[in-house]
Amino acid sequence: MIEGDQATLNDAERISATGCRVVQINTGTGCHLDAGMVSRGLTQLEPPLRSVVMIENVGNLVCPALFDLGEQHKVLILSVTEGEDKPVKYPHMFRASALLLLNKTDLLPHLNFDVARCIEYARRVNPAIEILQVSAQTGEGMDAWYAWLRSHSENLSQMSAAHTG
Repeated sequence: MIEGDQATLNDAERISATGCRVVQINTGTGCHLDAGMVSRGLTQLEPPLRSVVMIENVGNLVCPALFDLGEQHKVLILSVTEGEDKPVKYPHMFRASALLLLNKTDLLPHLNFDVARCIEYARRVNPAIEILQVSAQTGEGMDAWYAWLRSHSENLSQMSAAHTG
């Protein structure tokens, strides 16, 4: 995993504590990772051939949408605590993403968040976006997320094998 933040090692330390290999990239005043930063991170990470590498970009919904990091898919995580209007307020990130993980759904009973409206807004700006509702806290919906990852990594492996065979 490549973890991007402006400062600190906090997220990388949390990720590392799970047993996952992680490289922290701090951007200083920068609002996003760029391809050069990711390339250097990959050199440090040394992932096995055909592995899935996740890149957590700097946590905002503006800059990361505008820069190609060489990724196969952009996955956007939107927490229900952020408000259902984010897709129309920050359309570029939603347009650029293949999948929206609507996270923290376990908090919905305690919030004034309209899931249907959020989904409608997301599909308004990106009709092709896939949407999964998940709770990282309870595990709800995580099997669907893992299946999405498996499906898309298998497709990439098949494409790669076809190009090398």
